[in-house]
Amino acid sequence: MASGQSLPDDREPSLTIAQVAERTGLTQDTLRYYEKAGLIERVGRTTGNQRRYRTADLAWLEFLLRLRETGMSISDMQRYARLRAEGDGTLAERLAMLREHRAALADRMRALRRNASALDDKISHYEGLLHDGRPGTDERT
Repeated sequence: MASGQSLPDDREPSLTIAQVAERTGLTQDTLRYYEKAGLIERVGRTTGNQRRYRTADLAWLEFLLRLRETGMSISDMQRYARLRAEGDGTLAERLAMLREHRAALADRMRALRRNASALDDKISHYEGLLHDGRPGTDERT
């Protein structure tokens, strides 16, 4: 079935926009925005013009959520979605995008670990002060 066409029958299970919103945690408005912004291809519709999401649509949405949760910008997500829609000729470019994004994510994770360690040290310091009953001697931080 080509994108955006009415569904011919119920051979493949489909989900309503409300069901997809519940499963993904996205609002119905966000799902509509993702379609309008080109992040997802036009979703199939019933003869009553109601959106019906297929298994492949849900899998793609879940991947988009991973990209978003790992800090990929909407514009990069749109670029990736356009490349995906163009087909296998863009595999190398998509791979490069994902490798670059993964490297940036690894850098952020290292920074977060360093920051978490600094917080752990400060927490331990305060716990020690409270346990010993000593007044604060920590340069007011």
